[in-house]
Amino acid sequence: MAIFKRKTAQPAEDLPAPTGRRPVCLALQGGGAHGAFQWGVIDRLLEDDRLDVRAVSGVSAGAMNGAALVSGLATGDARAALDKLWREVNQSGGRNVFGDSAMWNAAQPPDWIKDNPFWRAGETLAMSMSPYEFNPLNHNPLKRVLKAAVDFGAVQASDIKLFVAATAVRQGKTRLFETHEINADVLMASACLPHLFQAVEIDGEPYWDGGYLTNPPLWPLTGEDTPDDVLLVTLNPLARDETPRSAGDIVDRLNEIVFNAPLVAELRAIALAGELIAHGQLKGGGSGPYRHVRLHAIEADGWLSDLSLRSKFNTEWTFLNDLKARGRAAADDWLTTCLPSVGRQSSVDLQARFG
Repeated sequence: MAIFKRKTAQPAEDLPAPTGRRPVCLALQGGGAHGAFQWGVIDRLLEDDRLDVRAVSGVSAGAMNGAALVSGLATGDARAALDKLWREVNQSGGRNVFGDSAMWNAAQPPDWIKDNPFWRAGETLAMSMSPYEFNPLNHNPLKRVLKAAVDFGAVQASDIKLFVAATAVRQGKTRLFETHEINADVLMASACLPHLFQAVEIDGEPYWDGGYLTNPPLWPLTGEDTPDDVLLVTLNPLARDETPRSAGDIVDRLNEIVFNAPLVAELRAIALAGELIAHGQLKGGGSGPYRHVRLHAIEADGWLSDLSLRSKFNTEWTFLNDLKARGRAAADDWLTTCLPSVGRQSSVDLQARFG
């Protein structure tokens, strides 16, 4: 099910067709191991080679993918860099790379046990422990993964803009890290779930997962020095057909709603700004400080809707490759139906959803 209604492309005579590779921004949502879906999307887009990525924004797994992409583009093989990232994720000890609320249970019981109220009660009890209590040495295997997979020197020297968001705990606001600031600590901060990992301190400020306040950040991609086309790749389905009834399904859906809320707010703001520009109430284009953003989306809805919250902690290689295959298929569909709109018009109708 597609939540972003796709626009019908205008006739070719009405809009000039772009020539050469088309400059775009990528906006990459966070979502733990489901980030392997983005791996597949980006892998297929790189293989196609008709897009020129000039700016990337991301949170959590999306930020990791963004950093690996920029690192790979700088060093000559972006597809290999992304493959390296996810192989390192898989080889770093399983689910604990992204954290796991069931980390004390190595056997991973079947779903019918997990949905049992007694299992849920035990899980809730374990979740009442702080990571400062059950992980006093602050071990986080993600740091090794990132240092092995990403050339941070190449990232910081790149002319591709990279924006990574984290939540400043004490200030209660988003901190946006830019290309020259990106390192392993920044990516770990952006992916830090506070009930599983200790806050990541940078310059004396503790940080948690950036997805609480922006997921992913779109506003840095609307400046004058970034391409007008923004391709959003989501990991959390926005819509569900059925009302959740089991305890596990309720938790899953609540998680999706909470982590989608900042994105919905930003999309609504972009839709409103576009409407105001269209009606002459804001000066856009070359005559004012605002501009139209041509938005495109490869969304999780329909591709990841069958997966539970628990699978975001699953880094088993077969599962990651299944996610990659789903991402490649989603990108294939987008290349066929929406690529002709890039450089010409939005391929999704924000007004229909948020106007």
